[in-house]
Amino acid sequence: MNFKEIRATFFIALWFVILTFPIMVIKVNTVDNTIVWRWHNMLTIGLGTFFGGILWRFALHRRRAPGKRPATVMTAEQQEQQQETMDTGHPLIDRLKAIPAMIAQPKIKRSLFIALGVFILIYPFAFSLYQTNIMITALIYVMLALGLNIVIGLGGLLHLGYIAFFAVGAYTYGILNRFFGLGFWAALPLGAVLAVVAGVLLAMPVLRLRGDYLAIVTLGFAEIVRIVINNTAGLTGGPQGIGSIPRPGFFGLEMNLQAATTYTYFILVAVVLLTIFVVWRFENSRLGRALVAMGEDDIAAEAMGIDLTRTKVIAFALGSLWAGLGGVIFASRTTFINPASFTVWQSVIVLSCVVLGGMGSIVGSIVGAMGLILIPEYLRAFSEYRMLMFGAILIIMMVFRPDGLIRKKRKAYTFPVETEEGSQ
Repeated sequence: MNFKEIRATFFIALWFVILTFPIMVIKVNTVDNTIVWRWHNMLTIGLGTFFGGILWRFALHRRRAPGKRPATVMTAEQQEQQQETMDTGHPLIDRLKAIPAMIAQPKIKRSLFIALGVFILIYPFAFSLYQTNIMITALIYVMLALGLNIVIGLGGLLHLGYIAFFAVGAYTYGILNRFFGLGFWAALPLGAVLAVVAGVLLAMPVLRLRGDYLAIVTLGFAEIVRIVINNTAGLTGGPQGIGSIPRPGFFGLEMNLQAATTYTYFILVAVVLLTIFVVWRFENSRLGRALVAMGEDDIAAEAMGIDLTRTKVIAFALGSLWAGLGGVIFASRTTFINPASFTVWQSVIVLSCVVLGGMGSIVGSIVGAMGLILIPEYLRAFSEYRMLMFGAILIIMMVFRPDGLIRKKRKAYTFPVETEEGSQ
């Protein structure tokens, strides 16, 4: 970095101090009619912004630094792989880059899976009720992210109304229990079926839309569902919602709050594992490959004989299925639902889980959902700066990992090249 960049960083920090001065420095006590001047906050913000800007510029310079390019002609994918495996000259970075190859070893991978399985089994018994509830929320968002990953990650369809199907599943359980007395296990498949029906009804009028137009229509659909729920008080309870929704039962046994929460946790773990398996099988199926082809270039996919109408409808229906299941589990976990739980902001959070984790990547969707839900909760110790730290983490990740935390790697089929001696 040269002096010009350091000077620019200094003026940026000074300007940021001026902008935050009324909020971070001046504190008005309306009871005593006094003003407290917190000058230490101004110094902290100034120094933090300046040194943070220096670190940011340094990281950008390291990211843009040209590496050694191979002399032979290589494809873009081969160059990217060689760049990733290239020796950086820094021992710590080289060790970090060697971690994926080490984890890929069969023995280590098997040991990690066993350790993860044991951790999942003992989690509700080793941690408090509060921690278990947080993990249940994270697992619900994992399910939603995996379902939305089918539509966005594989099909490339920008869907901003995904939370509407989540609301359909939740209100299916609430309404059926309120008027017909149906329990959790009877409402679970019905919520999924009605969410699929809603997904197909949404897919029909948007078959010819793409990009921003598709996003606007799906966003409007989510708002329509929320407004309808809010204004049909006789059926959905309106703004007051539906309360006293029973938790999942187990052959009529009475369970206290701790036992019911643990039972819900294991139900959700089983459903998430089922979701991972189905999404993985769908991705590697003929229909899944057709969906990926449509997401990359729908004109070329249609020219190759792919039925775009059928593919889009199936993508919307299958993605909505998991949202409906998640909605039923959400209603049973909270025992109360109202329209405020299904705003567009929730759709944005689910979309962020997919984009930040890695579009098209199953592991990326899981990591993204876990990160977006758990990080804000565990930053409560820094309550005043929690959202600031969370935003900074997201910005850094999007700059240095624009493809997501765990980028999807497509399968590559290689054919050995016969030499002249071999051909003879």
